[in-house]
Amino acid sequence: MRTDYHIHLHESNGLSLEWLKVYVEAAQAAGIEEIGISEHAYFFDETAGILTHPWAERRRTLKFKDYVALYEAAQAANLPVRFGLEMDYIPGKEEAIARFIERYPFDYVIGSVHWIGDWGIDLAEFRDEYERRKIDEVYEAYFDQVVTLAESRLFQFVGHIDLVKIFGYRPKDGAFLEAQYDRVVAALQKNGTLIEVSTAGLRKPVGEIYPSPQLLEKCRAAGVGIVLSSDAHHPKHVGYRFEEAVALAKAVGYTEIHRFEGRRAIPVPLD
Repeated sequence: MRTDYHIHLHESNGLSLEWLKVYVEAAQAAGIEEIGISEHAYFFDETAGILTHPWAERRRTLKFKDYVALYEAAQAANLPVRFGLEMDYIPGKEEAIARFIERYPFDYVIGSVHWIGDWGIDLAEFRDEYERRKIDEVYEAYFDQVVTLAESRLFQFVGHIDLVKIFGYRPKDGAFLEAQYDRVVAALQKNGTLIEVSTAGLRKPVGEIYPSPQLLEKCRAAGVGIVLSSDAHHPKHVGYRFEEAVALAKAVGYTEIHRFEGRRAIPVPLD
């Protein structure tokens, strides 16, 4: 079975059943049997107070009832769509995040780290910040948050787990980077948090799948489960270069991916 659970609609053409059907058609053409909508949480008024950066505040224009209505319409139309969300993990906001999540019947919630303090690490407008900071300290701060994200047990899987490499900046010390991976994998394994194998990085400056083969291999050895994701922001991205993601997962020893119902991970064969 093939799935793609990291799907965004709003920025390309809004939240409508007609637009969602275009995504479903694109998925079916790519051999994907089930998708999940996972809009960015910061778009919704109900998440005010979680991610408070002005960049996000300017984009908070939606009501969550409309998102729920979209999913209900998809169910009524018998579309193979799961109900998800991508939530920015912000340290110290765990209680607010938990209250929000518990209000709605999610099939899964993706936890992602996009911010180190007030720095949006994957935003092109803030890219120069990498030149002003020590890269080892950036990676350590980033993976600190991935560890506490897992420890929060609020999320079913981590989005683009090594997103910090997006612009190609990396520590020079391989042993340092391996130590970061090891502590992240230990936190994932202990807390039952999965990761996505995401082809989004192939569309970014780094030109690589998230995560790196080394990190994915460590996850496999620790028994950390995986999800296939494209992080689609347009129908043409659905299932983007999934054969490469599947090949990487198989190369490090994975034989299963996971689908979700009611925030419960269900293993299915990786074919």
